[in-house]
Amino acid sequence: MTAVEAVRTRVRRRRPFLWTGTGVLAVLIVLGLVGPFLVADPLAVDPVHALQSPSGAHWFGTDYYGRDVFARAVHAIRLDLMLGVSVALLALVIGSAVGVISGYLGGRVDDVLMRVTDVLMAFPGFVLAMILLLAIGESTPKLALALAVAAVPPFVRLVRAEALAQRELEYVDGAKVSGAGWLRIAFGHVLPNSLRPAAVQFTLVCGYSILNVAGLAYLGIGIHAPTPEWGVMVAEGAQNMLTGQWWTAFFPGLLIALTVMGLHFVGDDLGGDR
Repeated sequence: MTAVEAVRTRVRRRRPFLWTGTGVLAVLIVLGLVGPFLVADPLAVDPVHALQSPSGAHWFGTDYYGRDVFARAVHAIRLDLMLGVSVALLALVIGSAVGVISGYLGGRVDDVLMRVTDVLMAFPGFVLAMILLLAIGESTPKLALALAVAAVPPFVRLVRAEALAQRELEYVDGAKVSGAGWLRIAFGHVLPNSLRPAAVQFTLVCGYSILNVAGLAYLGIGIHAPTPEWGVMVAEGAQNMLTGQWWTAFFPGLLIALTVMGLHFVGDDLGGDR
């Protein structure tokens, strides 16, 4: 083993990005579960103490209406993480099912499904989600559904590529000889062996979904004020930054960045060579 290979092996064993990402996510999850019981009411208005800078009384300061920014940011953790995971999980289920059917059956079924996937991929995910959400109406479940549909194509392609390789292996032939139907073979044998790339994509989609939720909220679509949500808080606080009250948008924006960074660190590590 060369010196370079030895260094790479040590770095992989230490896995700094995985532990950093996991640590960030663990802190956020614990804070999201416990924090709402310990902080102030995120909707409590106090005009007398509006736009106060960060202090011992208000760690992240207060916003235009005197609401505690830290309390609102903590309450937003549950909603944003729930949406990120829900969107990624829904996209994983739909995309994996379509991908394994397309890859295993091939032929005309594959052609039709992949052309539909290509059409969806022709739209930027954020734009497609925005169009779908405006078409079906605004609510939290519909927001998750719109974002999930926009995130399905990468899962379809990843699982399909794996399924194309898996269907040529001997265990598939053995399952056919034993009399198993194509549904059982595709979902009981091929799909479980085709999910590793999709599992990596899952963490990335969680991060992108949180960004998209915040971006849509910033545009006034999806989640609206006064709901404590990071994108809503950034949108409300952006106007105050011009007059020097930077904290109203900075801290929720920082939490978005940290969450997405943690998810991507975990995903990049899981997708790396071992």
